[in-house]
Amino acid sequence: MKNITRKYHLFDAKIKPLGRIATEIATVLRGKNKVDFAPHIDGGDIAVVINSDQLKVTGKKLEDKIYHYFSGYPGGVRDVQLKDKIENDSRKVVSEAVYGMLPKNKLRDKMMCRLKIYKDDKHEHKIEITH
Repeated sequence: MKNITRKYHLFDAKIKPLGRIATEIATVLRGKNKVDFAPHIDGGDIAVVINSDQLKVTGKKLEDKIYHYFSGYPGGVRDVQLKDKIENDSRKVVSEAVYGMLPKNKLRDKMMCRLKIYKDDKHEHKIEITH
């Protein structure tokens, strides 16, 4: 197997809406932006997301978008609005959006390990490429 060189890519969550930035992050994590892409090889890069507290969404999604959870027990349905979820932990919102856009196979958890999300613009990574 060949050596895989991984670069850091910087994404600013306050510039683009959640869905747009999540698709770009999923592409970088998967490695589809590289010339030597192969679907069975985990050859993606590292994605660093900053300013997740200033997450941008379009329309009335802050009030209208609802996440449903079901525990499996009677009366175990929980509904959470997007604005409440952002207030609790905005990093989890970005992480779940990217997680849903990655392929559903054994490589998904390895790809998610290369996703670094920060609430503000302070991070310790040396960034070479910016988006």
